[in-house]
Amino acid sequence: MTKFENEVAAVHKQLQQVFDPTPLQFNQYLSDRFGARIYLKREDLSPVRSYKIRGAYAFIIEVIERDPGQKLFVCASAGNHAQGFAHACRHFRKKGVIFMPVTTPQQKIMKTTSFGVPHVEIRLVGDSFDEANKAALEFCKQEGGLMVPPFDDAKVIRGQATVAKEILDQLPTGVAIDRIVLPVGGGGLASGVTHYMEDRLGREGGKAPEFSFVEPDRAPSLLESLKAGKRVSLKDMDTFVDGAAVARIGRNCFNRLKKYNAKQVVLAPTNGLCGTMIEMLNVEGIVLEPAGALTIDALKRLPRNQVAAKTIVCVTSGGNFDFERLPEVKERAMKFDGLKKYFILRFPQRPGALKDFLFLLGPEDDIARFEYLKKSARNFGSVLIGIETTRPDNFDRLKKKLDQAGMRYQDITDNEIVANLVV
Repeated sequence: MTKFENEVAAVHKQLQQVFDPTPLQFNQYLSDRFGARIYLKREDLSPVRSYKIRGAYAFIIEVIERDPGQKLFVCASAGNHAQGFAHACRHFRKKGVIFMPVTTPQQKIMKTTSFGVPHVEIRLVGDSFDEANKAALEFCKQEGGLMVPPFDDAKVIRGQATVAKEILDQLPTGVAIDRIVLPVGGGGLASGVTHYMEDRLGREGGKAPEFSFVEPDRAPSLLESLKAGKRVSLKDMDTFVDGAAVARIGRNCFNRLKKYNAKQVVLAPTNGLCGTMIEMLNVEGIVLEPAGALTIDALKRLPRNQVAAKTIVCVTSGGNFDFERLPEVKERAMKFDGLKKYFILRFPQRPGALKDFLFLLGPEDDIARFEYLKKSARNFGSVLIGIETTRPDNFDRLKKKLDQAGMRYQDITDNEIVANLVV
């Protein structure tokens, strides 16, 4: 075995003392839908519902073996890394301090605390991750703590690479993978999996699968870095897909991934991703967080010839979904599918105006929001209306009727600035 394979095998042996390998499941529904053989590597079924537990354990295991006297470990995270870190600190009975932004939802704080009690302390500092991270680094200097990074560290990468070892060990006899689809945030998982796959399959005389890397379309740190040939810091980033929204891919990670082509990166539109989350929940009963659904969503975006009749493994990286976000996820999905729109209409200030408008609606149209915004003139007023329907072409029919009726309107569905102010 190569040096990296041996290192990963050693980490995996340690991890097996803590939790069983996550399952590699053949998914009939996705296979039928895409005319392929689709397997899901269910990292959403780990003890903390995320693959992040692997990297946190790998880091702490190696440190303890080298320096058993290290008593204090520190991390900055408001997500899956914090939960994996807390789980590891509790297992090894080591003091852990987690720095989170003050804005972190209480549900995440409580869940992280439950994994680490009584060995982990959570400190809320600042309004952003950067502020919490800065406080964590300063605390390490003052108290002699050791920072456990979320992705950009060789020890963490080795931990994430155990995903690849399990995939190859779990594959049915005689099955060869054509493509592995990997989510990318900071790059630790993608770095570890690609490295292990190429080392092991190359040594065994086989061919490494093709790799596809999936990022949120509003946080494409790997794509932009591959295009530039160097690490790029994103200036404007949407954090909805919080498990993969990283402004700058890790240095160690990019050194590993820079040999790949930018064409291998798939961008998942946020609202489309929400549709995939709803689909997997309704059809398969699988709860995925936004980042956890990236690889399944990519099946819709990949060229047909890269999917049809192929054997594909999608890594579902996490399932820490707060169901309080479900209404927003459903709305985003409907907007992406063209089944929900918001309009601002100029309504005549006269009796019967509302009734006239209602008669313009079709039998499949439903008013989900109706609000007078402001009486803008003596004879007219502005109204915000949200409409849901069952087929996208119903909106073409409605707009045509509005035009024929001489009613002035503006579709603000995709106007983020206006929609954020009034919806």
